[in-house]
Amino acid sequence: MSSLAWLNYHHLLYFWTVVREGGVAKAALKLRLSQPTISAQVHQLEDALDAPLLRREGRGLVLTDTGRVVFRYADEIFGLGREMVETLRGRPPGRQAELTVGVANAVPKLIAYRLLRPATQGTSRMALVCREGSTDQLLTELASHNLDVLITDTPVAPHVRVKVFNHLLGESDTTFFGTEAQAEKLRRGFPRTLDGQPLLVPTRNTALRRGLDDWFEQAGIRPIVAGEFEDSALLKVFGQGDGVVFPAPAAISRDICRVYGVRVIGTTSHVREKYYAVSAERRVKHPGVLAITSAGRDELFTTEARTGAGRRRSGVAGR
Repeated sequence: MSSLAWLNYHHLLYFWTVVREGGVAKAALKLRLSQPTISAQVHQLEDALDAPLLRREGRGLVLTDTGRVVFRYADEIFGLGREMVETLRGRPPGRQAELTVGVANAVPKLIAYRLLRPATQGTSRMALVCREGSTDQLLTELASHNLDVLITDTPVAPHVRVKVFNHLLGESDTTFFGTEAQAEKLRRGFPRTLDGQPLLVPTRNTALRRGLDDWFEQAGIRPIVAGEFEDSALLKVFGQGDGVVFPAPAAISRDICRVYGVRVIGTTSHVREKYYAVSAERRVKHPGVLAITSAGRDELFTTEARTGAGRRRSGVAGR
């Protein structure tokens, strides 16, 4: 038998109402029950808990120490119940709605920001709770319903024993960045100019690194790996500070140049990164998750596709 089988929530509700209303008589009116019925239900709760919850003082009832503890829990339980009903009816509860998102380490922070920003704006703005980690770690959180959605650079494989669904947000070419002097030196003849060039890259467990290694091998380009980073933001900080070339999604190339003070060396369409929203539901219904998917499909990656096509025609991208 379950350890919760002994707790009768009807009895708890009657006790909670007695305390909130200030007595058995008022609780009886509120619940439309007789006073003896209310009293009997409260006594049954006391018997189940094996402790008195109320004691008579003068002509009224006051809470015992145990009664105060039980009332605090009951107040939270029924408060959450009201909030649940209001949420399901489409009425915003008293506190701001939350969106809890897991962001895989490999996802660039500027990509995450551009995807998450719409959920925090407008009349239905949400309080954002953002957690970072590996995709495997965050997938466990998603399966436990501790996350509303997971943003990652790789889809969850079909053999994983977790019932989740991949929603493609979009994909982006890969751009290489460096200092202004490096850009002037390496831009002409790109990508051959990357051969022998010190380069910062993501760690081997990321989709971008696997794509880069394959492309370098096929094109006969052998850069010098000057550093490997699991955190994409740290990679860019080192690239900016040490003046080392680094790759990042073309979709955020303008933001990267503005934030890190670097310049575009060249862009290739042979290495493309894909980004996914992973949810526990096949059809996305959560308003915050819908805002994320719309931001990716309708804004961030469609813009990259238009500008990326122009770069490819200009001959910047290549093998």
